[in-house]
Amino acid sequence: MVNIGDVGAWCAVVGLDLAYRAYPGGDPLRDLPSQRLLERLRVVLHPSLRWRTEVGLAIGGDPRAWDAEIRGAAPHPWRCRVEAETRIADGQALERKLALKLRDDPNGHLILLISDTRINRRAVAALRAGLRDAFPATPREVLLALREGREPSGNAVILL
Repeated sequence: MVNIGDVGAWCAVVGLDLAYRAYPGGDPLRDLPSQRLLERLRVVLHPSLRWRTEVGLAIGGDPRAWDAEIRGAAPHPWRCRVEAETRIADGQALERKLALKLRDDPNGHLILLISDTRINRRAVAALRAGLRDAFPATPREVLLALREGREPSGNAVILL
């Protein structure tokens, strides 16, 4: 058995800081905050819209998935992907992840759904210039369209 003090000493010798965390037992669902965020969007959708979660990219062997997908019905079917973020910790990583997913799955609109917290509002404000071109639609117009069962006018960042 290894002693945590020894591990810390070994790390210090090679110039590393040791960091460790303890996680609470109980509910094994670590994605519960994301599920709750997605549910806040799902409940505003018009009943005619189809909602699915964990929708994989249509690339064989690719493990990536959109957190949710909204589909409109005929006669003019449409698709809107949803990527949910409960806490933005790295803006560049988020932009890169979205750019790669959009490159590999370009069909349909995208909602970047973010938990409405003080920290996330500050992060979105800091990222606004980089997000503006990719997310031109306003949250208000997109949410109204989804409530009415209509196709959104474009990609949007929505804080809920």
